[in-house]
Formats: sequence, C-alpha cells, structure tokens
Amino acid sequence: MQTQHQHHIWNTLQRVIRENRVKTVISEKTSFYIYHTDTNAVLARGIQGFEAAKAKANELRKSKGLKWDQVKFKAERKSSQFGVSADGRTFTNAYGQQGRVEYAPRYNPSKGRRFRGYTDAQGNYHDLD
Repeated sequence: MQTQHQHHIWNTLQRVIRENRVKTVISEKTSFYIYHTDTNAVLARGIQGFEAAKAKANELRKSKGLKWDQVKFKAERKSSQFGVSADGRTFTNAYGQQGRVEYAPRYNPSKGRRFRGYTDAQGNYHDLD
C-alpha cells in the first residue's frame, strides 16, 4: 500500500511528464525564424520544430562566422492576425472573433475614406478609425 508521500511523488512525476509531453508537441508544430541580433536581419524563415531551428541556427552561425549571441531564433506569429481583412468586409479582433465591417455614409477626410467600425456579439459598437 502506498503512503501519502509516495502518492504525492507519483502525482508530481505524472504532472511533469504530462507538461513536458505537451511542450514537445507544441514546439515541434511551431514554425520558427532565425535572425542576426546585431542587425535584426532575418536569416531563415519557416523552420518547423524547435530542434530543427536550433540546428539550422547553429549551421548558419558557423557558415557566417558569427558568435553564439549574434544568432537567435523565435517562434513566428500566427498568420491570422487581427484587423480588417484585405477585402475590407470583415474584422477580426484580438480574441479571434470576426464581425462584419460597417461603413458610415460620412467621409473621414483625415483618413481619406469613410468612417468604419464593427458591432460585437454583445451589441457594442467599436470604431476602427
């Protein structure tokens, strides 16, 4: 029969294993880009997985004769960002919720287009200009 201390250790081990498994899956599905820290120049994009990005960064560092702290990599942002779509018909807010963009009949001279905004699910109106 397990003591309470052994049970606590077992639960802790299971939690750590579970967390590491999730991190591994996420990091291998993530797309990374590699950049030069002195100039912020992007050296490579679209590298899938943490280990692949680490290996590619090391390869680029050696081929360009750079120091360890001059080459770094970061996860790329999601391609679906918030804002007005390219066709100007829909808007995606920071929470990923989409809505139809409404254009006012009045012209906004400072922006060079009509006033625009959207109404969220709760019925609140938000200006986009």
